Amino acid sequence: MNLFSQVQIFGEFLPEIPTSNEYLTLNFSPASAARKRRWEHNGISADFLGDYFAAFFPGDAASESNINRKDTVKAVVSYIANELLENAVKFSERSANLPISITLYLYEHEIIFCVSNYASKIMADKYQQFIQELLNSDPDELYTRQLEKTALGNGQSNMGLLTMINDYDARLGWKFDYVDQQLEIVQISVLAHLNL
Repeated sequence: MNLFSQVQIFGEFLPEIPTSNEYLTLNFSPASAARKRRWEHNGISADFLGDYFAAFFPGDAASESNINRKDTVKAVVSYIANELLENAVKFSERSANLPISITLYLYEHEIIFCVSNYASKIMADKYQQFIQELLNSDPDELYTRQLEKTALGNGQSNMGLLTMINDYDARLGWKFDYVDQQLEIVQISVLAHLNL
């Protein structure tokens, strides 16, 4: 790897994640399972994270609501973790032989998801184009446009990121770190902030 790197930041990415007493990290080796099998494991891993973090919340209804807070946290954590892991697998460059990792940090009023993977420069550039469009668009209008694109079979939907923003008020940030410019390998780190 080269000793220097080029870094690009988008959205609400934090250079340093605040210290948390409650956090959990899962690492996935890059070649331990075929891609299809890995895809199935994303759901299992995301459900585990949902169960783990739901244990920190009481099972009674939230104030001013009939919704069970523990079940809500479990479902939302599972959904967001699954979408972030699916993106990480989808955008990973397997020849780089570098891991995918996900860490969740629990705070009094927020959960921060941090997912990291390694992609080719071409894939990273495509991802950045969508991020630029996302940051410069109304999320509702972009959601509708992406639904239409998906229905017509035109391109990637990126509906998971849009659903996180539109349905769960998640705030997203990205860091692209060009860690190996000779091999054109880019480390992509995604932060998702979820208010509790």
